[in-house]
Amino acid sequence: QLQASGGGLVQPGGSLRLSCAASGFTSDDYALGWFRQAPGKEREGVSCIKTSVGSAYYLDSVRGRFTISRDNAKNTVWLQINSLKPEDTSVYYCAAGKKYSSDWRQYDYWGQGTQVTVSS
Repeated sequence: QLQASGGGLVQPGGSLRLSCAASGFTSDDYALGWFRQAPGKEREGVSCIKTSVGSAYYLDSVRGRFTISRDNAKNTVWLQINSLKPEDTSVYYCAAGKKYSSDWRQYDYWGQGTQVTVSS
C-alpha cells in the first residue's frame, strides 16, 4: 500500500514537497516513481528512482525543477517540486515496481493520488 500526500494549490513559481509512504512491503526491493495524469491526458512518468540511491529519471519538462529522493529505512519517497508552472497541474501518483522504468505500466503498487494545482 502506498499513501501519497503533499499536494495543494500554489502560485506559479511556488514549491511543494510530495511524500509517499509505503506499507505492507519492503520498498527497498522496488523502484519508486512519481507519475501524473491531467484530465483528458495519458498518465506520464515524471520521475523515478532505482532501489539504490543515485540513479534517477526525470521527464524533460521537469528536469532541473523536480527532485526525487527516497529513504529505504523509512519506506518513503519524496518529490520536491520547485518553480511550478500551470502546466504542472495534475493528479500526482506514486508507484512501486520491480522494474525501473518511466512507463507507468511497469509498476505494481499505486498510491491514491494527490492533486497539484498551479494557478494565480
